[in-house]
Amino acid sequence: MHQDIIPLYAADIQDQLKKQFAYLSGGRGGDGCPVITFPDYPAFSEIPEKEFQNVLTYLTSIPSLRDAGIGFILVIDRRQDKWTSVKASILRIAASFPGNLQLVLVLRPTGFFHRALSDIAFRFNKDELKMKVPIIMLGSVSELQGYIDKTQLTEDLGGTLDYCHNRWLSRRTAIEGFAQKVKQTAQILQSFGTELAETELPNDVQSTSSLLATHTEKKDKMKEDIRVAVEQGDDILGSITKPVTENPDYKLNQDQLDNQTTVERLLAQLHETETAFDEFWMKHQQKLEQCLRLRNFEQNFREVKAALDIVSERLSAFTDVGNSRSHVEHILKDLANFKEKSDETVTKAKMLASERDAFIQSNHYAVDSIIPKCSELHHLCDAFTTEIERRRKLLNKSLELHDLLEKSMKWCDEGIYLLASQPVDKCQSQDGAESALQEIEKFLDTGAGNKIKELNKIYEEYAHILSEDLKDHVQKVFQKQESMEEMFQKRQVSLKKLAAKQTRPVQPVAPRPEAFVKSPCTSPGLQRENVSNSESSALRRVNYRKAKSETTELHQSRGGSTMDDEENLAVLRQHVMNELIETERAYVEELLCVLEGYAAEMDNPLMAHLIPPELQNKKDILFGNMEEIYHFHNRIFLRELETYVEYPELVGRCFLDQMEDFQIYEKYCQNKPRSESLWRQFSDSVFFQECQRKLDHKLSLDSYLLKPVQRITKYQLLLKEMLKYSKNCEGAEDLQEALTSILGILKAVNDSMHQIAITGYDGNLNELGKLLMQGSFNVWTDHKKGHTKVKDLARFKPMQRHLFLHEKAVLFCKKREENGEGYEKAPSYSYKHSLNMAAVGITENVKGDAKKFEIWYNAREEVYIVQAPTPEVKATWVNEIRKVLTSQLQACREASQHRTLEQTQSLPLPLPASSCASPSRNHIRNTKKTEEKKADLTSLEGCGTTVAPKYPEKGKGWAKPSHSLDASEENDGWSSAEEALNSSDAEEEGAGGAGEIKLTPGKYTVVTDYDKGVSEEFTVKSGDLVQLIREGEDGLWFVKNLSSGREGWIPASNLLMLIGNSKSAQSLSSSESGTASSNLSTSSSCSDSCNVSSTSFSDIKG
Repeated sequence: MHQDIIPLYAADIQDQLKKQFAYLSGGRGGDGCPVITFPDYPAFSEIPEKEFQNVLTYLTSIPSLRDAGIGFILVIDRRQDKWTSVKASILRIAASFPGNLQLVLVLRPTGFFHRALSDIAFRFNKDELKMKVPIIMLGSVSELQGYIDKTQLTEDLGGTLDYCHNRWLSRRTAIEGFAQKVKQTAQILQSFGTELAETELPNDVQSTSSLLATHTEKKDKMKEDIRVAVEQGDDILGSITKPVTENPDYKLNQDQLDNQTTVERLLAQLHETETAFDEFWMKHQQKLEQCLRLRNFEQNFREVKAALDIVSERLSAFTDVGNSRSHVEHILKDLANFKEKSDETVTKAKMLASERDAFIQSNHYAVDSIIPKCSELHHLCDAFTTEIERRRKLLNKSLELHDLLEKSMKWCDEGIYLLASQPVDKCQSQDGAESALQEIEKFLDTGAGNKIKELNKIYEEYAHILSEDLKDHVQKVFQKQESMEEMFQKRQVSLKKLAAKQTRPVQPVAPRPEAFVKSPCTSPGLQRENVSNSESSALRRVNYRKAKSETTELHQSRGGSTMDDEENLAVLRQHVMNELIETERAYVEELLCVLEGYAAEMDNPLMAHLIPPELQNKKDILFGNMEEIYHFHNRIFLRELETYVEYPELVGRCFLDQMEDFQIYEKYCQNKPRSESLWRQFSDSVFFQECQRKLDHKLSLDSYLLKPVQRITKYQLLLKEMLKYSKNCEGAEDLQEALTSILGILKAVNDSMHQIAITGYDGNLNELGKLLMQGSFNVWTDHKKGHTKVKDLARFKPMQRHLFLHEKAVLFCKKREENGEGYEKAPSYSYKHSLNMAAVGITENVKGDAKKFEIWYNAREEVYIVQAPTPEVKATWVNEIRKVLTSQLQACREASQHRTLEQTQSLPLPLPASSCASPSRNHIRNTKKTEEKKADLTSLEGCGTTVAPKYPEKGKGWAKPSHSLDASEENDGWSSAEEALNSSDAEEEGAGGAGEIKLTPGKYTVVTDYDKGVSEEFTVKSGDLVQLIREGEDGLWFVKNLSSGREGWIPASNLLMLIGNSKSAQSLSSSESGTASSNLSTSSSCSDSCNVSSTSFSDIKG
């Protein structure tokens, strides 16, 4: 009878099963009874009872319940055993067998004695061996086959059944392991499913994303376990069916078929479990993903809505419609920039709101809470777009009004200028009056599109933008227009009277503007030395009153229209002066407001918590030297301007007196890129917003940081306007000089902005002296090495280079455009190489192109052909370079003259032994030549550097070339100022005029070999650099070969042949390019002799 016992697994009793004292071969009896075989096992009696019981229990648990219910057939093989052992074995088996028995077949011992003994003993002990099933004693395997078919018996029992105990044991272990794997997988999946079902959805993006990732990771691990289990089951099933696969005629025994069925059932169970889990996971994953999407939407909604609130609040600050055209344009630009920056926020909001349909289509579980939020975003975006468009239209309307006002003012100014410019003497004649009248009528016809027609219509049309200040401005412009029209009406009446036929001739009296200039006393405003500002202002005012009284007397003798013209110009000058002072006061107030409302607040401990850590201690970068600018204008310049309020035409002197102080703007502008970059990083800072709120400013800080740049450029416009109305006044020259100086400052500021953008220069740019010019050019290079002309890198295409001309060097840079905003868009300049101005020369004209000129270096060893954008730019650069070279030569010449005077008493160099000249005679001759040379040098004006204001004619060189000088040699001299050897005329004459050339001391390049000197050791070769030191007797010259260091005497005739086509190393001569253009150069030796400190420059070619 089957008993409920704890199930055993092959892996648990593997060692016991390996002993093989009993096995289940898979054979069956006639009615399907499982056959358990007990083979001959000598140590059967020694098997522990526990092991014996475990093996029998396990073997009886393997067949199906149906087969086990029929009963087992036991085959006990004891052919090699003794009867006593047989009896003990049968009794033990009968006592321990846990299953139902149908038949017990015993193969008795084969020995004659033991067989006979077993027969007798079996009869006598039959009752003792009596079991519930019959026991049959068999004498041979053939008798056994009578009970069990041969195909169901193993080979050791004479059958054909294929059985391997190790294979059977391995397969049983694998099947049972697979079954346990399937069971554990099902339990784990069920437990995980329960965990997923009980999980609460998080309320934030991070937690939801983390939960989804964790669950997905667990799911992937379980899917991997299932995959491994399926592979394991497939492998077991394949091993079971392998014999059939290899041999289709092979028949699996019942145990093998049972194993196959078991594995297939387990695989089916595993697949069903996996399918059920996948369906559950898909639902759970969808729920988590929808939750994550919802959390992302909610987070993005909060961020976008906050951003929309911020941009809407900032948009509400754009209430100012501007007080001038430039102001309106600035606000429009700010609004456009603001719209550009806010477009990103609006686009994000619209994209987020457009997700509504996607949520609906995906049947999201929270769609009811999503739709209202999307609708809110649509509403906010539409409201923002509508409002910004409304603001833009208002500003455009304001711009339209300011255009009209400016046109009206410009029309009025042109009208007043027309009245002032009509010559009085010509108007005295009938034809002149008619011509002037036609001019006025023609001008009045232009007023249709320029003047304000009806003031009430203007008020009505622009009512929504007219503030009180703007309304007052409109009234003032309209009043000015009416005043101007009234002046025209009066002039028309006068001209019409003059245009009528005159009854008697009228002697015209021309105005005498020189009365203003030729005042009896020189204006104190023009005296610049030893007069304080207050004293000079007082003297100027007294002088002006005196000049004005004289002018008044003069005017009394002239026509009334001349008086009107002067009065009109005086009104215009006063108008410009009022604008200058009013805008100056506003400018000072704005600077103070920024310094107190922003800069001082950065040091306020109560505001420290609002300042980002990266912004702290960077006040100097953000504001630059604005405080210095404020103090200058508040304490000095504004007060000085106010003293000229009654004398606007003299205000030029005020600018000239303070021109040095305006240099502080250069420092401010150089810092502006850093300031703007810092502002862009922290423009959204709460600190700046709070400061702006406290100041009640409509514009942000960056608009006020731009004020100094705008102000310095405004001065030149006001000065131009003042000069236009003061051309015949006393202060016109000062106004012109002040305008030129201000423009110079603007140019210096602009140049310095380019200079600070130079990158890659190792030295200190300040050591190169003042920056004189900068600009972009096309550059070709053409270098000479000795007598071999080599194209540098075969550059047939020009290089784009940006040149910076300093007092001591010219820098070649490559312009690189930058991306970014504002000052970050400004280009940078990569340093390529530089040329020391002490060794630079120029050729002003290059054949074939009026825009080209040459810059050459070290006696044309390096030649740079430079093409300017226009001939005017070229002329400006050539003039500036010429000034630099001329000033250097002047300084060198003065130093040389001083040194020559000191060396007058120095001893001459000893003559070689081969010379037949008397030393005393040579000394006298050299002394005489030195004195003559001193006289020549003293008589030179500017050391040969005086240049005519215009370019020399084509084919002509500079009138006074420079001279060679080497500080390392004694008794070095300058070549004469009229040296024919270095003139372009000498080059054109060729060899024919060589006999007339006079040699002078200096450095020259040898053009042919020479080895016939008076001294046999002295030789020179083509390309050597030689120096002519002094002239001896009999036409001999003492020469030093600078290449070899040797010295000797050479006949002058041979010397002319050696250097006849060469030039002095330092020359102010014609071009070598064949164009006979003008050249100008200095050499490094010149700067050395003058003890001028020089800076070494790298010659890295770009």
